[in-house]
Amino acid sequence: MAYSLPRPLRGLLSIFFALSCAMLAPPAHPAEKIKVIVDMDIGDDIDDSFALALLLQSPEIDIVGITTAWGDTGLRAQLLERMLRETGHGGIPVAQGIASTGNPQPFTQARYARRGKPPARVPAVDFLLDQIKRQPGRITLLALGPLTNVGAAIERDPATFAKLKQVAMMGGSVRAGYRKSQYVPARPADKEYNIASDIAGAQKLFKSGVPIVMMPLDSTQIRLDEVERNALFGHGSPVTDALALMYHQWIDAYQPWSSNMPSLFDVVPVTWLIDPATCTTTALRIVVGDDGYTREESGKPNAAVCLASDEKRFFNILMTRLLEDKP
Repeated sequence: MAYSLPRPLRGLLSIFFALSCAMLAPPAHPAEKIKVIVDMDIGDDIDDSFALALLLQSPEIDIVGITTAWGDTGLRAQLLERMLRETGHGGIPVAQGIASTGNPQPFTQARYARRGKPPARVPAVDFLLDQIKRQPGRITLLALGPLTNVGAAIERDPATFAKLKQVAMMGGSVRAGYRKSQYVPARPADKEYNIASDIAGAQKLFKSGVPIVMMPLDSTQIRLDEVERNALFGHGSPVTDALALMYHQWIDAYQPWSSNMPSLFDVVPVTWLIDPATCTTTALRIVVGDDGYTREESGKPNAAVCLASDEKRFFNILMTRLLEDKP
């Protein structure tokens, strides 16, 4: 007859065995951080600032560097220097992009930027290509502005640019255009600002063969309502204080022509990096026309396109991260 231990002893032995296995097992390796270079035209519209704030508050993101795009790229670099330094992220490299005189948008946060210090002048294209060579297949380029730097990098060294892991971008308009409110029907597809500002750069990107995740107007016109703004601007952390100041400079520059409710276009690709379920994608072939439109065409897909965002998931990520105090 087989001997059977009493049930309490069997339970204790099971627990002891499980704990012993856990102690002997090799330690779990933390998930590798997502390496990102951000190419952005921060300082005009306010959504870039919110996108950067969310990146800074997201521990799974490793910001390899930030490159400034379009317009006064030197003043944009000063804005970044101040925001990064005052929020405890002064070690993130900033590289100055190709300047443009064709920017029609006012630099609404110029007063904030002028109180920054000009960082060491590193050309954005040099920085981008050098980092890709150092870490081939590992870097995501987060393209949040006109694609001047991107087009120049492809022109100079397409083989190196092709070694990006992917490009996640805000840009284009596929099936829906600009609209003032979510309660009115969307316009037909429009010429979207980032694409239309540098059509040649956008054409180079969509022909580059690099994996593209595209967040067009269809999925990025998410507005930050008063309840969320009050919670953020009253929070009092270095990141939310910077956002509050830049937001009010943006309002001061645009009123009375604009709503005080910002559209968070550039934040959508950031939330997608953190949780791809916020913006599920469809494989499409996108062609950038000489007129600046981004059109679907038949043929082999060249982009994963998000046509609608999950706004509940979006705000859960945004508000939770920005209202969390970092040590």
